[in-house]
Amino acid sequence: MAVTGAIAVSLGAPAAAVAADVKPREGLRDLSSAFGHTQGNLALAAGTAPRIASAQAVFRPAAAAASAYTVEAGDTITGIAIRQGLRTVDLLTWNGLSWSSTIYPGQVLRLTASSSAQPAASTSAQEIEATSSTKSHTVASGDTVWSIAQSYGTSVDTIVSLNELGSDAAIYPGQKLVVASSAVPQTQPEAPESAPAPEAAPSEESYVVQAGDTLWSIAQEHGISVSELLATNGLNGSSIIYPGQKIIIPAPGGTAEPQADEEQEPSSPPSIYDSPQDQLTSSLNAPQTENAQLIIRIGRELGIPDKGIAIALATAMVESSLRNVDWGDRDSLGLFQQRPSTGWGSEEQILDRDYSIRVFFGGPNDPNGSTTRGLLDIPGWQDADFGTVAQTVQISAFPDRYGRWEQQAYAWLAQLG
Repeated sequence: MAVTGAIAVSLGAPAAAVAADVKPREGLRDLSSAFGHTQGNLALAAGTAPRIASAQAVFRPAAAAASAYTVEAGDTITGIAIRQGLRTVDLLTWNGLSWSSTIYPGQVLRLTASSSAQPAASTSAQEIEATSSTKSHTVASGDTVWSIAQSYGTSVDTIVSLNELGSDAAIYPGQKLVVASSAVPQTQPEAPESAPAPEAAPSEESYVVQAGDTLWSIAQEHGISVSELLATNGLNGSSIIYPGQKIIIPAPGGTAEPQADEEQEPSSPPSIYDSPQDQLTSSLNAPQTENAQLIIRIGRELGIPDKGIAIALATAMVESSLRNVDWGDRDSLGLFQQRPSTGWGSEEQILDRDYSIRVFFGGPNDPNGSTTRGLLDIPGWQDADFGTVAQTVQISAFPDRYGRWEQQAYAWLAQLG
């Protein structure tokens, strides 16, 4: 028996130690196919060898490992976890993320568990229920739902629930988010008696915005005009809608009045132009960056001075948020919201970004000829006020908005041009 015990100790103990150390890495075979990696590549990235000779061969993060990581282009949650020697589920948990959450460049992820980690969503809901008033936060450049939740001592799930955001909803500078409310916890669908939601008039119905929706598509689906939809919800041509947002749909031909601020919280975030801040700033996503680069490239090709290119960037930001949209006020379309009915070209031409940019710049190379007046057709434009030049081309109902993007437009030009 003594000999048998010695053999068991010498043979069985190391194997058990190895198995215990390897256990946290179990599941890599399943995760590799789920995230598009081959088994060999994932094993190589994780630092695991085909065979583990001893417990010391198992990878462990260094004691002085970083506590945070800034997401870079092309990163995935699983890839970050592997490189940092972590389990994907831990990385998700520490950052309040789910398996369907989206990460993006510049986002800061926590790499360690914190002793001050937030409690479960149910606990946060109870704490919020105990508060005496509603708290809101205006999103600033660089904010994430997770960082806002950390700042206010709540959870990501709570903010998503309070603001009816979808799992893939994006937030943006100037958006107002409710971060704490005296309402009942998020597990209950209805608002409390103390703060009842206003009922829609019998001639109205509500619609929850889905991913890919536009104001134009919603209006078309419900047989109303975009202007009716804007007026009913207190929106304007520059308003942005997002998944999960509730939109009031008036009856066709109805005369529903916009909701008054003092009667209820607006169903959409206020316009960024409501802020008293003089200059506005914004980061650009991939499609916006591509459109900005195209404006700069064509401007350089035509020999447009920096001021003219910056004016074009600011104008496109005001008119379409630097997106080539196929809808707008009345028949306005494209980057600069040019209208076929006023001679800027056909719908197909205006939605051609190259065409619409050259028409905006105008001058001797204007593909629209002398039918419309572009930037280069304005006498003395180089010495005129930045916003005034843009307004002279666009003839907008909001002439003061262009100048508020002047500094940011020059920054984009310096970065991308």
